[in-house]
Amino acid sequence: MRRKVDTNVSRLSHERVSRRTILKGAGLAAAAAGVSLATPWRARADDVTLRWWSPQSSPGQLASYKKQIATFEAAHPGVKVVFEPTSDEGYSAQLAAAFSAKQQPDIITHLPSFAVQTYYAQGLVEPFDDVIQAIGPDKYYPGANNVYKTADGKYCGTGIGNTAADMLWVRKDLMQKAGVSEIPTTWDTLRAACQKMQTGGIYGVPYPYGLNSMTSLIIIGFIHRAGGNIFSPDLEVAINSDATAHALDFYKSMKELAPPGATNYSWGESLTAFVSGATATGIYAGRVLKNVHDQNPAIADFITATTYPTMSKDFPAWTFNDFPSIWIPKGSAHLKEAKLFAAFLLDPPGYIEQLLAAPGHVLPVLKTIAENPDYLADPIIQKYKAEVNLMAASAAGGYNLGYETAKHKPNSKANDIIASNVLAEMVGRVVINGENTKTVLGDTATKLADLMKG
Repeated sequence: MRRKVDTNVSRLSHERVSRRTILKGAGLAAAAAGVSLATPWRARADDVTLRWWSPQSSPGQLASYKKQIATFEAAHPGVKVVFEPTSDEGYSAQLAAAFSAKQQPDIITHLPSFAVQTYYAQGLVEPFDDVIQAIGPDKYYPGANNVYKTADGKYCGTGIGNTAADMLWVRKDLMQKAGVSEIPTTWDTLRAACQKMQTGGIYGVPYPYGLNSMTSLIIIGFIHRAGGNIFSPDLEVAINSDATAHALDFYKSMKELAPPGATNYSWGESLTAFVSGATATGIYAGRVLKNVHDQNPAIADFITATTYPTMSKDFPAWTFNDFPSIWIPKGSAHLKEAKLFAAFLLDPPGYIEQLLAAPGHVLPVLKTIAENPDYLADPIIQKYKAEVNLMAASAAGGYNLGYETAKHKPNSKANDIIASNVLAEMVGRVVINGENTKTVLGDTATKLADLMKG
């Protein structure tokens, strides 16, 4: 569902601030013409401090953020930016406390798009239309901002990148050793391959089985890859289905192929299991590439990725893209400066360096960056060109709980549902506790309906 973006230059904090104004203010080169724009932007008499939150804070990313902040501050005398890391599992509670205490940050990045939609529906997010206009809608991939379109016709944020969060990673050397001739494309062939490769202390899969967001998000993908949905396109609860039962049955069958600690796995543990060589396959985004390069280069020539197998060839691939975001919480005392910084975050060369802090993990949301020679020249991007291109295509066509398919309405309750762990609880009850699937699905459907009403 694509809507045309208004091409009129909008107002930023009661001033007309166009892309040209932002670039002048930042003292950066105009992206299209390469012209140096030297007129500096001046802060108000009293200093401004912008607080920036993000759950993405690896050492490489922190180094790139530091450079972006320094460049922005140099162009904006009197403005300081302070980076404050959050966590994938803890941001919901952290933000609830911040909003309650009226201590919310001025800008937030890398939270999933469905979280932004939820906060916008609660009146906690500034509209972002004018920032998108300032960045330049023509620079985005077509439809890139659809997931940020709100029920009232505005945009609640934009992407800082795309992520193909549940790719299948495999070790070609282990496949060859086990006599697995083809990368699996269905659940049956995946299970058979993992059974053959599970030997000598190496396990088949690093699936999460804990009560956390990764378990919830991963099982959503399996349900879709069996032909199901969590909700109907009109947002009626649809989880009590044969497709969900099939997904849970398969997920349970793979438990014996996961390391013993998988009952406590979340994102970090699952990633480390594959990168370290503890599992023959992985289920993760492109950070695998950088981590293997840095932590286990001995397997670097043997890893590759593909879209995750489906229940059968009758079902199309479905990739989870959390659509990492840029957005501005309602109540910022420095709205104009926050919007300037938000637009600045997507400017090269800083944006390119930020992406290349973990090459292939957060993928460019702007086609102008994806085509930029400085981005394409990165050694990891070059080495794994086929994998990066596949992740980019898969992510561009990806979905999440806030936007399950192109036919679905945006689900502003998606963040509350993930935070509730109701889907992870469903997995635990069936897979770990061995409870009756039909009973659990009925209970889960009731809980989802209650959350949608809340």
